[in-house]
Amino acid sequence: MDENVKKAALSAVLALEDKKGEDITILDISEISTLADLFVICSGNNRSQVQALCDNVDEALGKIGMKGQKTEGYDTANWVLMDYRDIVIHIFDKENRLFYDLERIWRDGKQLGKEDLA
Repeated sequence: MDENVKKAALSAVLALEDKKGEDITILDISEISTLADLFVICSGNNRSQVQALCDNVDEALGKIGMKGQKTEGYDTANWVLMDYRDIVIHIFDKENRLFYDLERIWRDGKQLGKEDLA
């Protein structure tokens, strides 16, 4: 995996942590999908926090020159998908995270820790 992808993913994770994102999961899906190299999955407690998490990720990645391709779901903030080509950020409210259970769907991906991105 490209070092720039790792650096960007780490920036996204730190931005999520900065706004108290919960249960942050990093999945390496590069060997099982062409959609992206990494999924970063996170939960927020309410609509305002989910939107703040999105805004902080967008700002952090913008500072390192990454522009988002598309963001879906920001207004409702139940499940926000932020596409940065090689990295896809999924920010859920707790109910929708349990319902969609991306970790189970993508269980063939390799779960990474923050230290794997450094």
